[in-house]
Amino acid sequence: MPAPLNTFKQALAKGQRQIGCWMSFAEASAAEIMGTCGFDWLVIDGEHAPNGIRSIRDQLMALAASPSHPVVRVPVGETWMIKQVLDAGAQTVLVPIVESADQVRELVRACRYPPKGLRGVGATAARATMFGTVTEYIQTADQEVCLLVQVENRAGIDALDEILQVEGIDGVFIGPADLSTDMGHQGNSAHPDVRAVIADAISRIRAAGLAPGILGTTEEAVQAYADMGAQFLAVGIDVMVLARNARALAARWKAE
Repeated sequence: MPAPLNTFKQALAKGQRQIGCWMSFAEASAAEIMGTCGFDWLVIDGEHAPNGIRSIRDQLMALAASPSHPVVRVPVGETWMIKQVLDAGAQTVLVPIVESADQVRELVRACRYPPKGLRGVGATAARATMFGTVTEYIQTADQEVCLLVQVENRAGIDALDEILQVEGIDGVFIGPADLSTDMGHQGNSAHPDVRAVIADAISRIRAAGLAPGILGTTEEAVQAYADMGAQFLAVGIDVMVLARNARALAARWKAE
């Protein structure tokens, strides 16, 4: 039995738009609820949410029966972290703060088994192989891993063309909040200068034959990024969705 088909990776390769949402609760029950909502993909955020390998594993388990594809964002692009999330069953990994082609090459190696990579061959006892029942996992896993790199500062933008030439990545995610702050606009990702850089980056990513991705947290931003050509587009964050709707509900009935 080979590794499971990565339908998200396939969709990106075909140029299909994928609508997703961020998950920051770091709770399996919240992930299970999000998995019923109809998103194409969901991010288990290991960078800013209070996640560890066990809570990431639990959320992967909670999404196992969902049609929404889980994307795990590791806190930083360390090989040992990538090894852990892959063995826990992740097939798509998002790495933040990518600034050079050399860094990307090492990330590609972290996602692959020898002789092309550095991934440890120990998944027989891990969830990735369903504890040894996916008998051809080692032989087939590399082709089903989807690697997304996150460009979110001026250094990354400056190196973008070189990053796009590295074989083994499936998409490039633009981080608008970090990028705008690094550009001197303190999180104002709607600033015209920031929007111009984002639009140019998305255009270059698409021209290179890769999938551009981004997160928008307002309807205006999501529409703007969609119009720019973002392919895997996150349209909200679960914590913000709850907070906004709960506050609006309280305000509506307290005003009576």
